[in-house]
Amino acid sequence: MPSAANRRLFAVLSIALAATVWRAAGACQAAEPTPLIFDTDFGNDCDDVLALAMVHTLADRGECDLLAVTVTKDHPYSAPFVDVVNTFYGRGDTPIGVCRSGVTPDEGKYNGLCQATDDGQFRYPHDLTSGADAPDAVAVLRESLAAAADRSVVICQVGFSTNLAALLASAADEHSPLAGRELIAQKVRLLSVMAGAFESIPGPDGQPRIHREYNVERDLASAQTLAEQWPTPTVWSGFEIGIALPYPHESIEQDFGYFPHHPVAEAYRLYSPPPHNRPTWDLTTVLYAVRPDEGYFRLSPPGRVTIDDNAVTHFQAEGHRDRYLIIGPAARERALVAMVELTSARPATDRP
Repeated sequence: MPSAANRRLFAVLSIALAATVWRAAGACQAAEPTPLIFDTDFGNDCDDVLALAMVHTLADRGECDLLAVTVTKDHPYSAPFVDVVNTFYGRGDTPIGVCRSGVTPDEGKYNGLCQATDDGQFRYPHDLTSGADAPDAVAVLRESLAAAADRSVVICQVGFSTNLAALLASAADEHSPLAGRELIAQKVRLLSVMAGAFESIPGPDGQPRIHREYNVERDLASAQTLAEQWPTPTVWSGFEIGIALPYPHESIEQDFGYFPHHPVAEAYRLYSPPPHNRPTWDLTTVLYAVRPDEGYFRLSPPGRVTIDDNAVTHFQAEGHRDRYLIIGPAARERALVAMVELTSARPATDRP
């Protein structure tokens, strides 16, 4: 049974949604949509699915344009479940690229939904049935960037750094005569990345400890390459941000019933059944990437992020490329209201 605090929070969220809907549907239409690439380890946590749902809602409202989704989880069902979600939200033709790195090769708790059937038909229609049939992520990234306006693209990396490190090392090809680093510098405006930790995290005993964040630890070499070589402004959402904003399980239970089956709610339940408030690590990265001026987060002073051989992130207040997100108590409610409303919104087009 939800605690009294959770019930109060969900009541506040419910009351605030109407104002959020009005602002998002009206005022945000005036700005040009942000060209967005979403890079994800789909299947390792349910917050990736929540974050991609947010991207689609933001695209429905004209706030972003989803150019491509690239995957850093190396299992054949990861890309097909991305295609499930894209198709569910009416963007089944969005390019999807995959890595073949061997990093986290297990299926995951919910990617098998891409194979779920009812009455002999896919429960969730989609075209891509195996990651083996998807193009290489670097090729998709290079093609998407080459076609974009200079310094326009925002990349959200919410999984491992595998694909972006490979993009940095890529050579000229049929899509662009530029090598990877030069192509990034010409086309990318911002990298919004969920990785690392910039505050000490309480351990099981309640005492603060240094945190080796999962996205960094599982492909350390690529994370170090990203931190050392990425050429554009980068904003990091540390582990501490997501745990400060747990997604209310009441939303999963109440807000997704507009269709008999919903891949976002079903993936959440398979990953960790309610009552469970999952941290919103990946959602914060999307929220900042598309709405950087809404005041949900403060930014650290500019500096430089480095990653040591023990997978620990460090921030040095020298240099100008990197900042990390900070959230205070007063902003948490607003940020959580926005994330819940964007995640649970009905797709703009009817489900196929």
